[in-house]
Amino acid sequence: MRRILLFLSAFLLASSAVLIPQQNSAQEKPKDSQSATSDSKIPPEEAARKNPVSSTSEGLAEARRFYKYQCAMCHGENGDGKGDLADTMKLKMNDWRDASSLAGRTDGELFYVLTNGRGAMLSQGDRIKEDMRWNLINLTRSFSKKDSKEKAAEPPKQ
Repeated sequence: MRRILLFLSAFLLASSAVLIPQQNSAQEKPKDSQSATSDSKIPPEEAARKNPVSSTSEGLAEARRFYKYQCAMCHGENGDGKGDLADTMKLKMNDWRDASSLAGRTDGELFYVLTNGRGAMLSQGDRIKEDMRWNLINLTRSFSKKDSKEKAAEPPKQ
């Protein structure tokens, strides 16, 4: 069952990757429009947005369930960036367990990328409710906190 879902996900992602450029090339874009490419800058007002959803165990549990089925295929079960689909498509993903991968990134920036897409990350704004997107930001932040606690609990290597 998992293989079927993985195959279907890969097929749908590959299909959309083929169709989207064809659709975009057929439409002429105004020169002053901003697209969500890796070259575009995140507007300062978006980067400054504060997360209105506090990190709670209930919110994290809900985000974890969603993440498991919708995000882990690329970002990995524990945020290590080693999901099956990312490996298959040869995508370079960030390891969110490493706090430096999110250092200097505001919640507003992460929310903007999740909502509008950037680089290989597709826009999720129209398919994920706003509160869930903020909970996913909280979950993403929790990956590095969890890993830091585990490292602190480990006895020193000799």
